[in-house]
Amino acid sequence: MTIMLNGTQREVREASTLAELIAALGLEGTALVAEVSGQIVMPDAYASATLKPGDHVELVRFVGGG
Repeated sequence: MTIMLNGTQREVREASTLAELIAALGLEGTALVAEVSGQIVMPDAYASATLKPGDHVELVRFVGGG
């Protein structure tokens, strides 16, 4: 199925979860803010947040610097 990830179309497996998407991107364990179709998803809900065709997912990663 097709979703929009940070403004770019991406194919993901049907009924993928937000946690699976984050793992596929290699972003587990990083500080993220996740929004799915306009709703902020808390980290403890990533595994239960099932993606649907056409969802708009925004992932913002925090990075430190000096």
